[in-house]
Amino acid sequence: MKTRFLSCIIAVVMAMSAFAESQVKYVFYFIGDGMGVNQINVTETYQAALKGKIGFEPILMSSLPVVGMVNTYSATNGVTDSAAGGTALATGHKTKNGAIGVLKDLETPVTSIADWAQKAGKAVGVATTVAITHATPASFYGHQPNRNMYYELGQDLCKSGFDFFAGSDFHKPYKKDGEPSLHEQAQSAGYTIVKGYKEYEKKGRKADKLILLQSDKMNEKWDSEQLPYALDQTKDDLTLEQIVRAGINYLTNKNKDGFFFAIEGGMIDWACHRNDIGNAINEVLDMDKAIKVAYEFYQQHPDETIIVISADHETGGLVMGVGPYELRTDYLKYQRKSIDELKKILKGQYQKAPKKFNWVAVEKQLKELMGFGAGIELNDKQKESLQGRWKSIEKAIQENNKINERIDDLCETTKHILSEVALISWASGGHSNGYVPVYAVGPGTEIFQGRIDNIEIAPGIAKIAGYEAE
Repeated sequence: MKTRFLSCIIAVVMAMSAFAESQVKYVFYFIGDGMGVNQINVTETYQAALKGKIGFEPILMSSLPVVGMVNTYSATNGVTDSAAGGTALATGHKTKNGAIGVLKDLETPVTSIADWAQKAGKAVGVATTVAITHATPASFYGHQPNRNMYYELGQDLCKSGFDFFAGSDFHKPYKKDGEPSLHEQAQSAGYTIVKGYKEYEKKGRKADKLILLQSDKMNEKWDSEQLPYALDQTKDDLTLEQIVRAGINYLTNKNKDGFFFAIEGGMIDWACHRNDIGNAINEVLDMDKAIKVAYEFYQQHPDETIIVISADHETGGLVMGVGPYELRTDYLKYQRKSIDELKKILKGQYQKAPKKFNWVAVEKQLKELMGFGAGIELNDKQKESLQGRWKSIEKAIQENNKINERIDDLCETTKHILSEVALISWASGGHSNGYVPVYAVGPGTEIFQGRIDNIEIAPGIAKIAGYEAE
């Protein structure tokens, strides 16, 4: 009898031990801001078109074994914003549009999966391609009634004690009443701030807590509110791929018992708000490159790692098709710069040499950067639209009034033509209630299969990873 009892005890202990050994240690949570199912579909259709095929060429994220569809409405709106969408993904609670880390009463704070991971003894990282105080990353550490309270969200970041942050910079790091900047407050809270990947390699690895930002030089060139679009990046820019590599290196060295790492591809949303189709595709591909870095880590630790990928909402109401039953996404390979960058280039060209700024010079840029006349042959109506915009610029130059606005108009016409020739249409420049995907790989991630709500993802990850959800 005693022997049988001891055998049962040993069996239970062994089973508990096996469960503990199989528990996930490493969690990657990717969020493609604005990345609906059609943003993935158009990217894969484009990849196939580059090979001369009709159909799709899978990217890594959509090739993962678990695939589902996610509802995104908020507690107060049929169409969510990034604050409510991010809060749902981070905390498992719906809230009012515009709110970060609080319920729809705008007062009751809710903790995030990053908090749960920290309490479980894991190293925690939060990263993005935009400012680290923007809505989606802030949803993992912030508690404010309004997403525009950037300074207060930065203070929440400093109080979080999370191990690793990365992005372009703080957004609006100064307050008018003379309080210390967010950079100063972060340093006072024990964070080492490094600027650029090279500086991370030199002095970031051994920091107690780390914030990795774009270099000052490159932030002056671009905009500290964001990293440059993938189409516009130079060799000196911090990239999402580098951020993920740095985060993995830092977090694994920080805590051998595991980590939780939330990563946002924030510029997909921005490109789609602008209805800049070639740019949007390249942002999806850029995020997929970063996911490949995480997937390489997963392949080394397949029994201890999960990767979950989703989105806060769809942006733009992207539709593949405008009437004719065909697509020409292959034309988008000729777009070599974002529309925002085209605007800067043309404005800079005018400011540098206004007397040489003529239609020949503009046409040359459209040919080199957008493929107009060099791969993309425009019809008469499209040519007339561009010529009409140029005449408006000429008039503005003569009157020395609203020149930049008229250059913007020409670039807006350019982006509409790009969508038109590719046979892509957009419903708006805002968000939609379209489904977003969820993709996953790793032990236990089959719970994300099928149709789910965005508030199910964070508690689901917590269950798999052994965090206590609150």
